[in-house]
Amino acid sequence: MLRLSRKLLFAIEAVVDIAYHSGSDAVQSGEISERQGIPRRYLEQVLQHLVKAGILAGQRGPRGGYRLARERRRITVGEIVRTVQQIEAVPDPVEAENGSEIGMRVVRPLWRELQERMMAELDAVTIEELCERARGAGVRTELPARLDFSI
Repeated sequence: MLRLSRKLLFAIEAVVDIAYHSGSDAVQSGEISERQGIPRRYLEQVLQHLVKAGILAGQRGPRGGYRLARERRRITVGEIVRTVQQIEAVPDPVEAENGSEIGMRVVRPLWRELQERMMAELDAVTIEELCERARGAGVRTELPARLDFSI
């Protein structure tokens, strides 16, 4: 079930923050927490799951932190949503095996269709696009506009 939760918002905000503020150094969780107002206890848990999912890469040590595991244009909001859904493990009532005939044949298929459409939309939104939106909205960063390419 696609539902907006604080954890999902924190995950998306953290990935965009890392993409938007990272230069040659990794971004530390404390910096993200401070800039985005995300409680550190939530943030660390979410960041570790994003590392396991291959969205972020963690770097240990005194200059450690997090960076994107791939180019911004190759990471989608849909990926982040799926990762957080696995963390939250909330059962989807649409998938329940029992229910009324109208629910099973009409309402649930409609809901599945809507969820599929929304996920397709989220899969089309890249972190690069969200960084461009941040730049367009005047969100400050110390970094110059950067090119994102691969060879």
